[in-house]
Amino acid sequence: GGSLHSCAGLLSISAGSLLQAVHFYSSPRALIPSTALGVLLLLLSALLAYAGIRRSLRNGSLLVPLCLTLSAFWCGYGVILVLAGQGVLAEPGDLRDALVPGLATFTLALLLVAAVGFLCREPVLAVLAAAVSLASGHELALHYSSSLGPSAVACAHLLVSLVGGYFALGRILYFLTKGKVALSGTDLAEKKAQEQSRGSAGSTNPFAAPGLLLNMLAASVFCCRLLGVTRELFLGHVPWLWAAGAYQIGICVLSYRAMDVLMATAFGFTSILKFAGGYCLLYPIWQPEEPSFPTPFLVVFAILFAVLALFLSLQSPVDGLYLLVFVSYCIALACSPRGFFAGGPQGVAGAIFVASALVTLIHLYNMRARARIPTGKAAVKALLARSSLLKLREGPDLHAPYLGYSRYADAEVLAYACSVLASFALTSPGDPQAPLATAVIPWVVVAGGILKLLGGSVAFARGKTLESSAFILYAVMWIIWGLTRCGGLYGTTRSFHAAVGIVAFMLFNSFIVFCSLFLNTAWFFYSLTFMLIAVSFLLDAIHALPTGYDIAATLTFGLVSFYCFLAALSSSTFEGCCLPMGGPLVQLSGVGAGTTKCLHLPARKASSVKRIADILRSGGTCGIPTDTVYVLVAACSRPDAVERAHRSKRQAQDRPMSLWISSLKQLEPAKHLFTPLLWDFMEAAWPSPISLVIPRGEWVDFLGMKDSAKYVGTPQSVAIRIPDCSVTTHLIDLVGPIVVTSANPTGEADTTHHNQVYAKLGDKVDAVLCGGPSPENIASTVVDCTKIDSGNIGFFRVGIIPKSQVLQILEQVQKK
Repeated sequence: GGSLHSCAGLLSISAGSLLQAVHFYSSPRALIPSTALGVLLLLLSALLAYAGIRRSLRNGSLLVPLCLTLSAFWCGYGVILVLAGQGVLAEPGDLRDALVPGLATFTLALLLVAAVGFLCREPVLAVLAAAVSLASGHELALHYSSSLGPSAVACAHLLVSLVGGYFALGRILYFLTKGKVALSGTDLAEKKAQEQSRGSAGSTNPFAAPGLLLNMLAASVFCCRLLGVTRELFLGHVPWLWAAGAYQIGICVLSYRAMDVLMATAFGFTSILKFAGGYCLLYPIWQPEEPSFPTPFLVVFAILFAVLALFLSLQSPVDGLYLLVFVSYCIALACSPRGFFAGGPQGVAGAIFVASALVTLIHLYNMRARARIPTGKAAVKALLARSSLLKLREGPDLHAPYLGYSRYADAEVLAYACSVLASFALTSPGDPQAPLATAVIPWVVVAGGILKLLGGSVAFARGKTLESSAFILYAVMWIIWGLTRCGGLYGTTRSFHAAVGIVAFMLFNSFIVFCSLFLNTAWFFYSLTFMLIAVSFLLDAIHALPTGYDIAATLTFGLVSFYCFLAALSSSTFEGCCLPMGGPLVQLSGVGAGTTKCLHLPARKASSVKRIADILRSGGTCGIPTDTVYVLVAACSRPDAVERAHRSKRQAQDRPMSLWISSLKQLEPAKHLFTPLLWDFMEAAWPSPISLVIPRGEWVDFLGMKDSAKYVGTPQSVAIRIPDCSVTTHLIDLVGPIVVTSANPTGEADTTHHNQVYAKLGDKVDAVLCGGPSPENIASTVVDCTKIDSGNIGFFRVGIIPKSQVLQILEQVQKK
């Protein structure tokens, strides 16, 4: 699968280059009109992004940054070509001014990828990146000097498509011939061997590098203006800024998938800046003057960046220092009333360009190389190891969600930060005649809306139902009412209807406030203070907003969100909560009340299994992992425990409890009570996920269940098996035969993670042995052996072992 995704990526690179080669070769009477070329490049950029994302989930190849970077480049380039084709960039030199910042960035960015490729022994990718870089450089030169003809650019693009085609052909042949034919330089077999030797080297976030390259792209737009390379900032630069912003939101989501919370938050923040910049360049189209920039939230943004930089520098100091450049950028923007058009911020943009290039190089190199460029991680670890107060959180359980298993890290940090930003956007008193003249919309819509929606979706994927509902509701609120209020969509009639809509939102929110009583104190205040914001929207809609109310509401909500932001950051970074979120304000019995009694013990440790054995011997019931799903067990030697297990499950009569043993030796004293065929069949079938239903007989009394034997099996038969799981059999060796039932209330789905056991039966079991997600999500196969002596068996349930396999075992036994 991986090789085909890399094929798709390489083929789209060569296709795009071929199109551009034709375009330049046939210039000035273009064979492909620029609108058509732009649309085709947009389609190819989508394909490239897909290839890059799919490829990345397996290994840290340089194909990921190459695909994603080119994809972003072609996206912006395609939009500019479409604009040029539609006659929007009509002035002479407009197309040149629009294209130069992007071309310059990508010449350098792909050169970085190429350099790292040569250093890290990925020659073909390096040649490909160098060829694309050469083509962009040629095109850049073409805009400034007529002596270099377009055919030179066409030749460079042709080279790209040939190299890409060769590599893709090699991968396809390798895939089709199952590895027999491999063109030199294209087979990844030696690479796989290298990668196994490196092991954990690729565990860093593979998306950080393309994300940082996008920061270079946005910075170069402002840099080129400062250096006088372009005449002015205008509409033609918006595609670069917005493509970078959109791709960074994507990379933010992907970084959550790579379990990198802090870099994901940083990319979310920088994408807001890019959208704001694009908005400011678009605004002069319908108004002659430049939009004004409200100072308060730039200062707040600088503070958020600084806090994030502090926490990030604990994870990797280089990235933390890098974010400080953005702190200075926000301060520069706050100081200059002209915002993005002023020289000061453009100068800082130059610093961002250089810093991004350096940090990208470090990330790219460290993703692949054995000897890493030091990022100062070890020094920080050594410092923190001395302090007794702060302990960094590490290890595999760092991102384990509350229930089950999630592919994403926690996005709450970003969602809280966006609440802070969106709320401070309200303090800017906009001019009622020209509401769009203050650049508030990007903060309200991108920060308050889009990124909050993203945070809500990720929270939902992590099983946080209430938090995700709240985030999604607030995001919708910001997008709808933020646009109507700050975008002046009310017109002059601020009517009754608008008020009714807002009241509906407030009703929803009051429900969330009620639910958050059971969650924790911080959430209760967070949802309660959002009510103040909703009230301010309501009062604004009916023209009854008292002066200063906005600022009061904003400050309270902003500060509560900021506290939540800090608490989420510190709890994800340090062990032991530094900033408490508080307990639930209302305790309900059954809701989170019984969770304290139940022990959590990791299944990897023999000591945990021993403790579980002690609990079972003393009459407890426990949830344990097996070779299939999680189960609830009790020791046969403790009739009281068997009875309790039966009660705690509200066991239905048609799903009786079964017996598990760890070896047939435990039934040896009663061997004379089994027919020889049945005994041999049991010997052949186990240990495995096959339960055998056998006739009930005196042998059951050997297990010492006394009166509680009536709960196990039916009056005629009993299901019995030896599980194929070392933890479980070790436990049975210590305790003796056990009684087993699935660890979920009757009628519900099977339980496939220890957190689900804890959630469904937490107050009814004494301990849970935690083994993470189940190896199999399907239950065992149940075989009816009551009539085995007449030579036939039946199936009550076909689970993980198919019928054919069971019948095959029976045949072999009968042959004996």
